[in-house]
Amino acid sequence: MKTLDRFVIKRFLGPFFLTFFIVIFVLSMQFLWIYIDELVGKGLGIGVILEFMAWAAATLIPMSLPLATLLASIMSLGGMGEHNELLAMKAAGISLGRILIPVIILSAVISVGAFFAANDLVPVSYNKIYTLRNDILHTKDEIKIPKGIFYDGIDNYIIRIEDRNDETGMMYDVIIYDHTYNTGNTNITIADSGKMVVTSNKQHLIFNLYHGISYQEDNKMTYRDTTITLNKLKFEEQQLIVALEDYTFTRSTDDRFGDEVMSKDLKQLRHDRDSLSIVFEQLQETQRNRFLSGSGMTFLYQLDSAKQEDFVGWLDIDSLYTMVASGDPIQREKEACRQAMDKLTLAIDQVENFSRENYRYVEPIKRIDIESHRKFTLSLACLLFFFIGAPLGAIIRKGGLGTPVVVSIFFYLVYYIIDISGKKLAKDGVMTPFVGTIISSVVLLPIGIFLTRHAIRDSNLFNIDSYKVFFKNLWDYIVKIYHKVRNFFRKGRGRIRIVYMGTPEFAVAPLESLLAAGFEVVAVVTAPDRQSGRGLKINESAVKKCALEHGITVLQPERLKDPEFLEQLASFDANLFVVVAFRMLPREVWSMPAHGTFNLHASLLPQYRGAAPINWALINGERITGVTTFLIDEEIDTGKILFQESCPIEDYDNAGSLHDKLMEMGSALVVKTVAAIRDHTVRPVAQDTQYMALRPAPKLNRGLSRINWSRDARDIVNLIRGLSPYPCAHTTFTFEEQELGVKIFEAFVREMGQENEDWGTITSDGKSWLEIKCGTGSVRLLNLQIAGKKRLYISDFLKGFREPEKYRAK
Repeated sequence: MKTLDRFVIKRFLGPFFLTFFIVIFVLSMQFLWIYIDELVGKGLGIGVILEFMAWAAATLIPMSLPLATLLASIMSLGGMGEHNELLAMKAAGISLGRILIPVIILSAVISVGAFFAANDLVPVSYNKIYTLRNDILHTKDEIKIPKGIFYDGIDNYIIRIEDRNDETGMMYDVIIYDHTYNTGNTNITIADSGKMVVTSNKQHLIFNLYHGISYQEDNKMTYRDTTITLNKLKFEEQQLIVALEDYTFTRSTDDRFGDEVMSKDLKQLRHDRDSLSIVFEQLQETQRNRFLSGSGMTFLYQLDSAKQEDFVGWLDIDSLYTMVASGDPIQREKEACRQAMDKLTLAIDQVENFSRENYRYVEPIKRIDIESHRKFTLSLACLLFFFIGAPLGAIIRKGGLGTPVVVSIFFYLVYYIIDISGKKLAKDGVMTPFVGTIISSVVLLPIGIFLTRHAIRDSNLFNIDSYKVFFKNLWDYIVKIYHKVRNFFRKGRGRIRIVYMGTPEFAVAPLESLLAAGFEVVAVVTAPDRQSGRGLKINESAVKKCALEHGITVLQPERLKDPEFLEQLASFDANLFVVVAFRMLPREVWSMPAHGTFNLHASLLPQYRGAAPINWALINGERITGVTTFLIDEEIDTGKILFQESCPIEDYDNAGSLHDKLMEMGSALVVKTVAAIRDHTVRPVAQDTQYMALRPAPKLNRGLSRINWSRDARDIVNLIRGLSPYPCAHTTFTFEEQELGVKIFEAFVREMGQENEDWGTITSDGKSWLEIKCGTGSVRLLNLQIAGKKRLYISDFLKGFREPEKYRAK
């Protein structure tokens, strides 16, 4: 080995080992932070915790090696460039390619090592860590009896102490309920004081009690004998021994999780895949035969002179024509269609059943394929990151932990995001496992080739002066075009002067979009300022605030027919009025501009004319809505349509999320409409209401928001979605004479179709779900708020809402 090669390898290995252990440490700390709650309070020895972290670190090696290689290559080559060592080598006639040969070989060795680590070490580590974690989870927390509350952490015992001396360990006012025989509170011990000691093997808990009384009832009553025997025992000192289980960390066998995909090497994965593939192919053959055997259509063969004696497993089309042609044509055709529909329904059901059967095999095969390919792609990433880091370091000529760390983290994040996205898409079946695992490397490959090519050619890739010249020329071109366009509009050709009318937040985004698109908004008309709140603070509308920020004149008339307002409006010489979420305009206003007045409406007109189209679309269970721009006339939302854009309503949408989506979509549609009016490329179309039943969208009222639990569960969930987050659907939980007002922000249908006479009944596990029976089906609540309290998710709500099943939804 030449001196140059030893020098380059030495400069590479130092940063490599440093960054490798730093990355392992950082990722291990993240791993520890995730599982810290499972480790503390178990009384685990330091050896168990260190073993747990050691196996965790071993699983992180394949992910750490690519980042360590990237960091080390940038730091080593960047350091040599910063200290002019690369310059000296090139001056001696040594090319960058020759300089990189030893570290290329070393990176290849690291890649091979990464493969063996992923194939041999990581499966063992996952098996060990799965087993250790399972053993830790089965170990109970250490016994720590708090003061002033009833403690039930010991099986079959409930203990309460009033106070404790932390120095001596003496507990005072001790009450112990013994539930060993499941007979209720029939065995109680009350002591003035006592001490608790756990044996060294953690098998028994010893209570030394002083100055107390033991009460024991014999409540084994028979049919005729209803007497109860009470035993009362006073004591000065008494010892109570309690047997403990699962308080000591116990190891289980190491082969419990050996069948997990992550716990297998490449040979085992291939064996499992071959076995699953054979079974899967047999299943598909069976499904094919089942499908063909039941997909043939049976007809009245005696009417078919060319009937087929042997069934061949496909549709007998000739018999269909024969059957239709003979007898009563209409009746025969109906019968043939009915049988065809029955067969089609049966075929669809079979395909759905086959899909569910196949999932048991397709999903494990995909997981095996993904894990098999990742053993190679993580190794390949080491080599690719070297061909990114080494030329990048030679170009930027910066060593240390500053710039190299920033650049490395950026490239690694790009790789990691693409890698996990590809893995998820492969799991979902969007792409093959091979493509899903290799896509991150495919993205990195051209970057590595590009950087290596420029580094070998000594290209000024990061020379800021060259970029300054490019952007200066680009800016000069933009300024030139701007002046040409401005001069064109100054001549009055194609000029649009807009008066914008709107009030709420929904109208802000379209206004900002118009301004961003370069349209001239000469004035804004909005609602007058109102006093609200306890302090009667004057609140400005959202549109007014936006207009003032952009220096636009704001008009706030009390009456739209006021002559002074009409005169002021005409003085702006506007030729187009744009209306978004504003009140009804009189003819004197909307007929004023030359290009007319158009309104943005949050529905697909002519459906949902009125003040609350977003809410009513959700309440009525629509699957699609949209936005419409139309010319205003005398009636409410009946003018000619200019443009429409549709928007699907997802199952998770509520009034708030749909409002935001339609606001963004409507902003683009307003800009599109103004541009089309300016260019005279729009043709208004009258609303067609002849062949549809119209659904109105009137203002929401308080009575609408109260939930009627006798209705269908789907209607109730749609009502909740349509009123969330404001004004919000509400109900009342009642228990005896107690009533609690409850707002419900989010829920889903748990059961459908089942009719319930006891609608309003509440069921819950007390921890994670709360369900209310409806007239048909039932609803599970996800997010709610009791009057005067904070809005909570159901799991947090149930922590403070005890015994929910005793309440009823009114």
